[in-house]
Amino acid sequence: MTQTRPSTTRTFASHADVEEKKVSFVKLSDNAYAYTAEGDPNTGIIIGDDAVMVIDTQATPVMAQDVIRHIRAVTDKPIKYVVLSHYHAVRVLGASGYAPEHIIASRDTYDLIVERGEQDKASEIGRFPRLFRNVESVPPGLTWPTLTFSGTMSLWLGQLEVQLIQLGRGHTKGDTVVWLPQQKILFSGDLVEFDATPYAGDAYFRDWPQTLDNIAALEPVALVPGRGAALTTPDRVAQGLAGTRAFIADLHASVTAGVAAGKDLTAVYRETHAAMKQKYGHWVIFDHCMPFDVTRCYDEVTAHPDPRIWTAERDLEMWKSLEG
Repeated sequence: MTQTRPSTTRTFASHADVEEKKVSFVKLSDNAYAYTAEGDPNTGIIIGDDAVMVIDTQATPVMAQDVIRHIRAVTDKPIKYVVLSHYHAVRVLGASGYAPEHIIASRDTYDLIVERGEQDKASEIGRFPRLFRNVESVPPGLTWPTLTFSGTMSLWLGQLEVQLIQLGRGHTKGDTVVWLPQQKILFSGDLVEFDATPYAGDAYFRDWPQTLDNIAALEPVALVPGRGAALTTPDRVAQGLAGTRAFIADLHASVTAGVAAGKDLTAVYRETHAAMKQKYGHWVIFDHCMPFDVTRCYDEVTAHPDPRIWTAERDLEMWKSLEG
Protein backbone atom coordinates (compact mmCIF):
# COMPACT_ATOMS: atom_id res chain seq x y z
CA MET A 1 0.00 0.00 0.00
CA THR A 2 1.34 3.45 -0.88
CA GLN A 3 1.24 5.93 2.00
CA THR A 4 0.45 9.49 0.97
CA ARG A 5 1.37 12.66 2.76
CA PRO A 6 -1.46 14.68 4.28
CA SER A 7 -0.54 17.67 2.12
CA THR A 8 1.65 18.41 -0.88
CA THR A 9 1.91 22.18 -0.43
CA ARG A 10 5.37 23.74 -0.26
CA THR A 11 4.20 26.95 1.42
CA PHE A 12 2.68 27.34 4.84
CA ALA A 13 -0.98 26.37 4.94
CA SER A 14 -1.71 29.79 6.43
CA HIS A 15 -0.58 31.53 3.22
CA ALA A 16 -3.79 30.31 1.60
CA ASP A 17 -5.84 31.94 4.37
CA VAL A 18 -6.49 35.37 2.89
CA GLU A 19 -10.16 35.96 3.65
CA GLU A 20 -10.92 38.67 6.18
CA LYS A 21 -12.95 37.49 9.15
CA LYS A 22 -16.14 38.98 10.59
CA VAL A 23 -15.50 40.72 13.90
CA SER A 24 -17.81 40.27 16.89
CA PHE A 25 -17.76 42.44 20.01
CA VAL A 26 -19.52 40.47 22.75
CA LYS A 27 -20.58 41.91 26.07
CA LEU A 28 -20.00 39.45 28.92
CA SER A 29 -20.86 41.87 31.75
CA ASP A 30 -20.90 45.61 32.35
CA ASN A 31 -17.12 45.34 32.72
CA ALA A 32 -16.03 42.63 30.29
CA TYR A 33 -16.06 42.34 26.49
CA ALA A 34 -14.62 39.97 23.92
CA TYR A 35 -13.30 41.07 20.52
CA THR A 36 -13.34 37.95 18.33
CA ALA A 37 -13.01 37.25 14.61
CA GLU A 38 -14.00 33.75 13.49
CA GLY A 39 -10.91 31.98 14.79
CA ASP A 40 -8.39 34.80 14.45
CA PRO A 41 -6.60 35.85 17.68
CA ASN A 42 -8.97 37.33 20.24
CA THR A 43 -8.62 40.44 22.38
CA GLY A 44 -10.23 40.88 25.79
CA ILE A 45 -11.41 44.18 27.23
CA ILE A 46 -12.06 45.05 30.87
CA ILE A 47 -13.71 48.37 31.71
CA GLY A 48 -13.20 49.45 35.30
CA ASP A 49 -14.45 52.48 37.20
CA ASP A 50 -11.61 54.68 36.02
CA ALA A 51 -9.66 52.86 33.31
CA VAL A 52 -9.67 50.21 30.58
CA MET A 53 -7.49 47.10 30.37
CA VAL A 54 -6.80 45.32 27.07
CA ILE A 55 -5.75 41.66 27.10
CA ASP A 56 -3.70 40.72 24.00
CA THR A 57 -3.29 43.47 21.50
CA GLN A 58 -3.71 42.20 17.93
CA ALA A 59 -0.65 41.91 15.73
CA THR A 60 -0.08 45.50 14.61
CA PRO A 61 -0.93 49.02 15.82
CA VAL A 62 -3.14 49.52 12.76
CA MET A 63 -5.12 46.39 13.62
CA ALA A 64 -5.38 47.63 17.22
CA GLN A 65 -7.27 50.68 15.97
CA ASP A 66 -10.32 48.54 15.22
CA VAL A 67 -10.30 47.24 18.80
CA ILE A 68 -10.07 50.83 20.03
CA ARG A 69 -12.98 51.81 17.78
CA HIS A 70 -15.13 49.13 19.42
CA ILE A 71 -14.00 50.19 22.91
CA ARG A 72 -14.89 53.80 22.18
CA ALA A 73 -18.41 52.71 21.23
CA VAL A 74 -18.98 51.73 24.89
CA THR A 75 -16.65 53.93 26.98
CA ASP A 76 -14.42 57.00 26.82
CA LYS A 77 -12.29 55.91 29.80
CA PRO A 78 -8.53 55.88 29.19
CA ILE A 79 -6.83 52.65 28.13
CA LYS A 80 -4.20 52.46 30.87
CA TYR A 81 -3.22 48.79 30.88
CA VAL A 82 -2.26 46.20 28.30
CA VAL A 83 -1.79 42.62 29.50
CA LEU A 84 0.16 40.08 27.47
CA SER A 85 -1.15 36.56 28.05
CA HIS A 86 2.11 35.26 26.55
CA TYR A 87 4.97 36.38 24.32
CA HIS A 88 3.90 35.46 20.77
CA ALA A 89 4.19 38.32 18.29
CA VAL A 90 0.63 38.03 17.03
CA ARG A 91 -0.52 38.88 20.57
CA VAL A 92 1.88 41.70 21.46
CA LEU A 93 3.05 43.76 18.51
CA GLY A 94 -0.05 45.96 18.47
CA ALA A 95 0.59 47.23 22.01
CA SER A 96 1.92 50.65 21.00
CA GLY A 97 -1.39 51.41 19.29
CA TYR A 98 -3.10 51.76 22.67
CA ALA A 99 -0.45 54.10 24.16
CA PRO A 100 -0.94 52.42 27.55
CA GLU A 101 0.59 53.56 30.82
CA HIS A 102 1.73 50.01 31.51
CA ILE A 103 2.28 46.77 29.60
CA ILE A 104 2.05 43.85 32.02
CA ALA A 105 3.32 40.29 31.63
CA SER A 106 4.61 37.44 33.73
CA ARG A 107 8.33 37.36 34.42
CA ASP A 108 8.48 34.11 32.45
CA THR A 109 7.00 35.90 29.44
CA TYR A 110 9.55 38.69 29.81
CA ASP A 111 12.34 36.11 29.88
CA LEU A 112 10.99 34.49 26.71
CA ILE A 113 10.98 37.86 24.95
CA VAL A 114 14.62 38.29 25.93
CA GLU A 115 15.53 34.77 24.82
CA ARG A 116 13.57 34.45 21.57
CA GLY A 117 11.48 37.52 20.88
CA GLU A 118 13.35 38.60 17.76
CA GLN A 119 13.27 35.12 16.24
CA ASP A 120 9.57 34.66 17.04
CA LYS A 121 8.70 38.00 15.48
CA ALA A 122 10.37 37.09 12.18
CA SER A 123 8.96 33.56 12.33
CA GLU A 124 5.35 34.57 12.89
CA ILE A 125 5.28 37.36 10.33
CA GLY A 126 6.63 34.92 7.75
CA ARG A 127 4.14 32.20 8.62
CA PHE A 128 0.87 34.12 8.68
CA PRO A 129 1.00 37.37 6.70
CA ARG A 130 -2.75 38.12 6.88
CA LEU A 131 -2.60 38.38 10.65
CA PHE A 132 0.07 41.08 10.40
CA ARG A 133 -1.85 43.58 8.32
CA ASN A 134 0.06 46.88 7.98
CA VAL A 135 3.08 45.31 9.63
CA GLU A 136 5.06 48.42 8.75
CA SER A 137 3.17 50.19 11.58
CA VAL A 138 4.94 48.05 14.20
CA PRO A 139 7.67 50.15 15.86
CA PRO A 140 11.26 48.94 15.48
CA GLY A 141 12.45 46.48 18.10
CA LEU A 142 10.39 44.39 20.48
CA THR A 143 7.40 45.05 22.73
CA TRP A 144 8.65 45.15 26.31
CA PRO A 145 6.57 44.83 29.49
CA THR A 146 6.87 47.74 31.91
CA LEU A 147 5.54 45.66 34.83
CA THR A 148 6.18 41.96 35.48
CA PHE A 149 4.99 39.56 38.15
CA SER A 150 5.42 35.95 39.24
CA GLY A 151 2.48 33.82 40.33
CA THR A 152 -0.34 36.28 41.01
CA MET A 153 -0.87 40.00 40.70
CA SER A 154 -3.98 42.02 41.56
CA LEU A 155 -4.99 45.38 40.15
CA TRP A 156 -7.96 47.46 41.18
CA LEU A 157 -9.75 49.44 38.50
CA GLY A 158 -11.68 51.45 41.03
CA GLN A 159 -13.84 48.89 42.88
CA LEU A 160 -13.25 46.17 40.28
CA GLU A 161 -10.57 43.63 41.18
CA VAL A 162 -8.59 42.14 38.29
CA GLN A 163 -6.30 39.19 39.03
CA LEU A 164 -3.45 38.14 36.76
CA ILE A 165 -2.58 34.52 37.49
CA GLN A 166 -0.08 31.94 36.29
CA LEU A 167 -2.01 28.69 36.63
CA GLY A 168 0.69 26.54 35.04
CA ARG A 169 2.55 25.94 31.82
CA GLY A 170 0.72 24.92 28.68
CA HIS A 171 0.77 26.98 25.49
CA THR A 172 4.05 28.51 26.73
CA LYS A 173 5.90 28.60 30.04
CA GLY A 174 4.76 32.18 30.64
CA ASP A 175 0.99 31.79 30.23
CA THR A 176 -1.13 34.29 32.17
CA VAL A 177 -4.89 34.25 32.64
CA VAL A 178 -6.88 37.34 33.60
CA TRP A 179 -9.62 36.70 36.14
CA LEU A 180 -12.50 38.80 37.40
CA PRO A 181 -13.23 37.05 40.73
CA GLN A 182 -16.30 39.15 41.51
CA GLN A 183 -17.92 38.12 38.23
CA LYS A 184 -16.16 34.77 37.60
CA ILE A 185 -15.14 35.77 34.07
CA LEU A 186 -11.82 34.53 32.71
CA PHE A 187 -9.59 35.53 29.78
CA SER A 188 -7.46 32.47 29.04
CA GLY A 189 -5.17 33.47 26.20
CA ASP A 190 -4.19 30.47 24.09
CA LEU A 191 -4.41 28.03 26.98
CA VAL A 192 -7.98 27.46 25.78
CA GLU A 193 -9.27 27.47 22.20
CA PHE A 194 -12.78 26.88 20.91
CA ASP A 195 -13.31 25.20 17.52
CA ALA A 196 -9.76 26.34 16.72
CA THR A 197 -6.61 24.25 16.65
CA PRO A 198 -4.23 24.91 19.54
CA TYR A 199 -0.82 26.05 18.33
CA ALA A 200 1.64 24.04 20.41
CA GLY A 201 5.03 24.88 18.96
CA ASP A 202 6.17 26.26 22.33
CA ALA A 203 4.02 24.01 24.47
CA TYR A 204 4.45 21.82 27.51
CA PHE A 205 2.23 18.86 26.67
CA ARG A 206 2.74 17.10 29.99
CA ASP A 207 1.75 20.19 31.99
CA TRP A 208 -1.09 21.55 29.87
CA PRO A 209 -3.89 19.19 31.06
CA GLN A 210 -3.27 20.08 34.72
CA THR A 211 -3.29 23.77 33.86
CA LEU A 212 -6.69 23.31 32.21
CA ASP A 213 -7.87 21.56 35.37
CA ASN A 214 -6.68 24.58 37.35
CA ILE A 215 -8.77 26.83 35.11
CA ALA A 216 -11.79 24.60 35.59
CA ALA A 217 -11.33 24.74 39.36
CA LEU A 218 -12.03 28.48 39.27
CA GLU A 219 -15.51 27.61 37.93
CA PRO A 220 -15.73 30.47 35.42
CA VAL A 221 -19.22 31.31 34.20
CA ALA A 222 -17.79 32.88 31.03
CA LEU A 223 -14.44 32.58 29.26
CA VAL A 224 -12.73 34.34 26.39
CA PRO A 225 -10.44 31.82 24.64
CA GLY A 226 -7.38 32.68 22.60
CA ARG A 227 -9.23 31.84 19.40
CA GLY A 228 -12.85 31.12 18.73
CA ALA A 229 -16.16 32.47 19.98
CA ALA A 230 -16.57 33.85 23.48
CA LEU A 231 -17.91 31.17 25.82
CA THR A 232 -20.81 32.82 27.60
CA THR A 233 -22.24 30.03 29.79
CA PRO A 234 -20.72 27.45 32.14
CA ASP A 235 -21.67 24.68 29.70
CA ARG A 236 -19.86 26.42 26.86
CA VAL A 237 -16.84 26.98 29.09
CA ALA A 238 -16.80 23.26 29.86
CA GLN A 239 -16.95 22.50 26.13
CA GLY A 240 -13.98 24.75 25.43
CA LEU A 241 -11.90 23.21 28.18
CA ALA A 242 -12.84 19.66 27.16
CA GLY A 243 -12.06 20.26 23.49
CA THR A 244 -8.66 21.78 24.18
CA ARG A 245 -7.82 19.02 26.68
CA ALA A 246 -8.84 16.28 24.24
CA PHE A 247 -6.74 17.72 21.41
CA ILE A 248 -3.62 17.98 23.58
CA ALA A 249 -4.13 14.49 25.03
CA ASP A 250 -4.85 12.84 21.69
CA LEU A 251 -1.83 14.39 19.99
CA HIS A 252 0.48 13.53 22.88
CA ALA A 253 -0.77 9.93 22.97
CA SER A 254 -0.26 9.47 19.24
CA VAL A 255 3.26 10.91 19.27
CA THR A 256 4.22 8.95 22.37
CA ALA A 257 3.05 5.71 20.76
CA GLY A 258 5.00 6.46 17.60
CA VAL A 259 8.19 7.19 19.49
CA ALA A 260 7.76 4.00 21.54
CA ALA A 261 7.50 2.08 18.26
CA GLY A 262 10.81 3.52 17.11
CA LYS A 263 9.37 5.71 14.34
CA ASP A 264 11.04 8.89 13.15
CA LEU A 265 9.41 12.35 13.16
CA THR A 266 8.18 12.13 9.57
CA ALA A 267 6.39 8.83 10.15
CA VAL A 268 4.94 10.02 13.46
CA TYR A 269 3.71 13.21 11.79
CA ARG A 270 1.96 11.40 8.96
CA GLU A 271 0.21 8.98 11.29
CA THR A 272 -0.75 11.64 13.83
CA HIS A 273 -2.03 14.04 11.19
CA ALA A 274 -4.20 11.33 9.66
CA ALA A 275 -5.59 10.23 13.03
CA MET A 276 -6.26 13.76 14.30
CA LYS A 277 -7.80 15.03 11.06
CA GLN A 278 -10.83 12.78 11.46
CA LYS A 279 -11.79 14.50 14.72
CA TYR A 280 -10.25 17.96 14.49
CA GLY A 281 -9.65 18.64 10.80
CA HIS A 282 -12.56 21.11 10.64
CA TRP A 283 -11.03 23.33 13.32
CA VAL A 284 -9.51 26.65 12.23
CA ILE A 285 -5.79 26.51 11.21
CA PHE A 286 -5.57 22.72 11.66
CA ASP A 287 -3.27 22.13 8.70
CA HIS A 288 -1.09 25.07 9.65
CA CYS A 289 -0.62 24.07 13.29
CA MET A 290 -0.12 20.33 12.99
CA PRO A 291 3.50 20.28 11.73
CA PHE A 292 4.56 22.66 14.52
CA ASP A 293 2.51 20.80 17.14
CA VAL A 294 3.78 17.32 16.27
CA THR A 295 7.37 18.52 16.00
CA ARG A 296 7.24 20.11 19.45
CA CYS A 297 5.54 17.08 20.98
CA TYR A 298 8.09 14.74 19.39
CA ASP A 299 10.85 16.92 20.85
CA GLU A 300 9.31 16.81 24.33
CA VAL A 301 8.79 13.05 24.26
CA THR A 302 12.35 12.43 23.07
CA ALA A 303 15.13 14.85 23.99
CA HIS A 304 13.90 18.42 24.53
CA PRO A 305 11.88 19.10 27.71
CA ASP A 306 11.89 22.82 26.87
CA PRO A 307 10.84 24.14 23.47
CA ARG A 308 13.53 24.89 20.94
CA ILE A 309 13.45 28.33 19.35
CA TRP A 310 11.49 28.63 16.13
CA THR A 311 13.28 30.80 13.59
CA ALA A 312 12.11 31.67 10.09
CA GLU A 313 14.76 29.29 8.77
CA ARG A 314 13.76 26.45 11.07
CA ASP A 315 10.11 26.96 10.12
CA LEU A 316 10.90 26.44 6.45
CA GLU A 317 13.18 23.46 7.04
CA MET A 318 10.53 21.74 9.17
CA TRP A 319 7.72 22.48 6.71
CA LYS A 320 9.67 21.22 3.71
CA SER A 321 10.66 18.07 5.60
CA LEU A 322 7.12 17.18 6.68
CA GLU A 323 4.97 18.76 3.96
CA GLY A 324 7.28 19.45 1.03
